[in-house]
Amino acid sequence: MSKSNPAPNKTEPSAKSRLRRVWCVHLLLVCAFAIASQGVVAQQGSAVQPRSGTPSARKPVQTAAPAKTKGRVSEILVDASIPDDPALEKMLAPYSAKVGALEVVIGKIEGELKKGPVGGGNLGNFVADGIRLQSSAKLGKPVLLAVTNSGGLRKNTIAAGDLRAADIFELLPFENALAEVDLTGEQLLKLLNVVVSSGDALSGANIKYRMNAYNRPELVSVRLLDSQGREMEIDPKATYSIVTNDYLLKLGSGRYAILQEGINVRTLVVTLRNALMDYVKAETASGRPIKAALDDRFVLIGPDAQKPESPQR
Repeated sequence: MSKSNPAPNKTEPSAKSRLRRVWCVHLLLVCAFAIASQGVVAQQGSAVQPRSGTPSARKPVQTAAPAKTKGRVSEILVDASIPDDPALEKMLAPYSAKVGALEVVIGKIEGELKKGPVGGGNLGNFVADGIRLQSSAKLGKPVLLAVTNSGGLRKNTIAAGDLRAADIFELLPFENALAEVDLTGEQLLKLLNVVVSSGDALSGANIKYRMNAYNRPELVSVRLLDSQGREMEIDPKATYSIVTNDYLLKLGSGRYAILQEGINVRTLVVTLRNALMDYVKAETASGRPIKAALDDRFVLIGPDAQKPESPQR
């Protein structure tokens, strides 16, 4: 399903006009702050007599008169009737180019991507899949499992249709890099317990979970997926390489402290955001749109299994 683009509104300000307006407002605020700070400095320069031992001996506090400032404020409407200022245009040109680059369509989405309380919803699936597949391309080998925290996803929904670079920047505004780390099977099981209970996203495993007495998801069973998509159990004594973001690796304490027990940490020298953008571009180049359907990587079992979604944590 594609998203139609509405006809341009002639009365709507252009990106150039918006940038110019923002710059003018910023300049006015700087001037206002400079004027106000003069009065503050004058007040701070007042002579204040120290207190003596008795109230009757106290001398009145001497304060300087507020500094007088001269100025005039007038309102000027900045619209299409105001001619472009060549100097301002030159100054804004680099920023205009960057803003324009963010509006570039990099792919298509079939159906809405939405953040959810378990596994980050299909939006979390999208991000985790992008991490795993692009990490595989970067490392030149299949990546078994990718994990990322749903709290780092700062956009709750992405509408069906055109996917812009700006959507990815809004979704992932932080400069977190991807990293590979080795964990034992026992450590990996502990990590996956955290992923499930925290509602975080993963790619490369099928999870069965239930809702506990506190109405929070908890891990029941897990099967990893090999490069052919076949399920396999985790061997507690084996070593597994996974990919995650350096934010979780650097926490050092809290729910993801288990990552500190990992070895052979290797930074991929690519941000999570850039990896996801590269994933979208690669899928687009191959003629594959981004699909929004939920798969079976998180399956609820037990008496609450009929619920379409578990309660938000």
